[in-house]
Amino acid sequence: MNWKNSSCVILFFIILSIFTTETFAQIERPRLVQTTSSSRPTTSQAQNPSTIQRPISLVKKIVSSTPTNVIQNSYLNNLSFSFGQKLRQAMDLRLGIRYRYGSTGPNTYDCSGLIWSVFQDAGLYFERSSANTYWREFEPVFGDEKFKFGTLVFFNDLGHVGIVVDDKGFYHASSSKGVTYSPFAGYWEKRVVGFRRIPTKAN
Repeated sequence: MNWKNSSCVILFFIILSIFTTETFAQIERPRLVQTTSSSRPTTSQAQNPSTIQRPISLVKKIVSSTPTNVIQNSYLNNLSFSFGQKLRQAMDLRLGIRYRYGSTGPNTYDCSGLIWSVFQDAGLYFERSSANTYWREFEPVFGDEKFKFGTLVFFNDLGHVGIVVDDKGFYHASSSKGVTYSPFAGYWEKRVVGFRRIPTKAN
């Protein structure tokens, strides 16, 4: 092989090497255009606010202008000052206190004395008297009204009186158990005389 042929071969390999290196460099070069376009908005989108979705109106529709805890607190405050709630609280404070004939508390009660005392605490005032007198002075109730909380229930030929809780039972000052809750079913239902309501204008 003469020097001309050798020069041609060397030149061919040099050209081939340059071409191969450039080709691999293009393959490995990161695609900056695609990365930039996918991560940042175009100029037209950035300058046009109408293309951006803002779900602000939906949030305003579902948010209440009054906090829930304020609504609950308002309801509980009204409930705690209702007559029925005061009456129940007054009765709960006396549960378990001993019985004593003729007593109106605070350490002992008889049945009519208990009635007078708890209604006084609830804000309904009337003259303290016997179960028999309460029967004569207060208005009768019938039907479902008999078993509303706060109705008076009378037993044993008007010798005993209690406060109805519901159709299942009542509160009273028992000579054997003190101030307690008793069910109607059994002993007491056979001894019921009738029911009376203390008028709200009793005072």
